[in-house]
Amino acid sequence: MSRPKARDAAGGGENGVDDAVRALLLLMPRMVGRVKKIPVPETLQSFALAPRHLSLLSYLLFDGPMTVNELAARLQVAPTTVSLLVGDLSRKGILERREDEADRRRRIIGIAADQRPAIAAWLAPGAAAWRKALAPLTPDQRRVFVDTLLAYEAAASGEEQG
Repeated sequence: MSRPKARDAAGGGENGVDDAVRALLLLMPRMVGRVKKIPVPETLQSFALAPRHLSLLSYLLFDGPMTVNELAARLQVAPTTVSLLVGDLSRKGILERREDEADRRRRIIGIAADQRPAIAAWLAPGAAAWRKALAPLTPDQRRVFVDTLLAYEAAASGEEQG
């Protein structure tokens, strides 16, 4: 199946911005639709995981165990929100909490060892697709791409970056 190409960025008003906007407005719903079709592994289906869980699990899978405050900073939400998510996922046996050896008042959150393979398998198709799409780009081009997506997210949510 061939995919449509973006029209020539040299035309379309404001240095091709309108053509790029058009291409992205047509592309984004298809991308979201494809991502939603990535099946949740059978072993995780009964847990009713939502997108908010996916971001938290991604951080823990790729960056390893961390504290609630570290997760909250990365997810850009309040620590109480992360505590609620962690509590929910801990009760389901997806996450484990352990004492921090350096400070016994803190808890380190990690993915339960028996759930790690299923979570890794769930995230693998998306990670592989991003690697394939980003590999041909230079580090500077990848940074611009990620920064552009972050700017779009901020603008779409009304939280424009300064």
